[in-house]
Amino acid sequence: MKAQKLILFFCSFLCLLLPLQADVRPLLKKPAAWFTTEEARQIAANVLSQQSPRGDWPKNGDTTRLYTGNPAQLQGTFDNGATVNELRFLAKMFEATKDAKYERAFLKGLDHILNAQYPSGGWPQTSPPGPNYPRHITFNDNTMLNLMQLLREVAELHLYSFVDKERRAKAQTAFDKGIECILQCQIKVNGNLTVWCAQHDEITFEPRAARAFELVSFSGFESVGLTRLLMSLDKPSHRVQQAVRAAMNWFEKSKLNGVKVEKREDENAEKGYDLFVVADPNASPLWARFYDIQTNQPIFVSRDGVPRTQLADISYERRTGYAWYGDWPAKLEKEYQAWSDRRLK
Repeated sequence: MKAQKLILFFCSFLCLLLPLQADVRPLLKKPAAWFTTEEARQIAANVLSQQSPRGDWPKNGDTTRLYTGNPAQLQGTFDNGATVNELRFLAKMFEATKDAKYERAFLKGLDHILNAQYPSGGWPQTSPPGPNYPRHITFNDNTMLNLMQLLREVAELHLYSFVDKERRAKAQTAFDKGIECILQCQIKVNGNLTVWCAQHDEITFEPRAARAFELVSFSGFESVGLTRLLMSLDKPSHRVQQAVRAAMNWFEKSKLNGVKVEKREDENAEKGYDLFVVADPNASPLWARFYDIQTNQPIFVSRDGVPRTQLADISYERRTGYAWYGDWPAKLEKEYQAWSDRRLK
């Protein structure tokens, strides 16, 4: 009994030490007054402890928890939404408190992002990029899109008025170069613009593969964010307008009607379920994550790197461990119509 009570006490004590939030993103929605509280300061101290010496943050972890390891071993990245939201949080902390440590940490991270941009206008997954696929221009999981959205905020929003004029100008220039890079990367097939791969060569802009199951292909997911970003430009050039219309034509041509993904319980399966693609004439349109560039047909890939045409033909581990289908472009149709209407006025 004494041992059980001791364990319960220790767990309760740990819960008091840990932040209430499991992720920094929900904190961005807090009212301005919250950023002046002791709770906010404690969490901010934890976020600062997770910043790498380069200025970025690790991915797939809780950066609101105190880091007690060797700071030199922190592995920051831009992948999976890392770094951008920590910087937004620090900007809000500085706005509320005027504490210079938040300003210094923010500028360090901002400088790292600016310095990581390639001359071609793209960003790698991680900087310095290393020799393998993370060196490519990374649209995968909206990595470059996230960075560009933050840079546009820095250039335009009052929240970032503490950033000096030179850096804000650099942020705008970097954003503009990013737009040019996106336009350069848009894949042409037989002279016609289509959409984008999840990675592109940092020099030639050609589509590139990443992990074994992420082949050179059209991306039905990443292309949505890039199209939406182009549509968000206040005064889109003729070239931008062409890019948007071509992407929307591709989405329309590539939608999959009359099918849905069904999750069925399976007690013999490792996860207790399996996924099946079944016919359903009433199903809403779906899009595949990847399409073969030559045939424009969906492809599905296991860790052996061999493309297959059916979800059922890849390994169970990959079939249930990756988002192979989605309705990602569905909302774009209304947005595109509104965008087109504005162009006609």
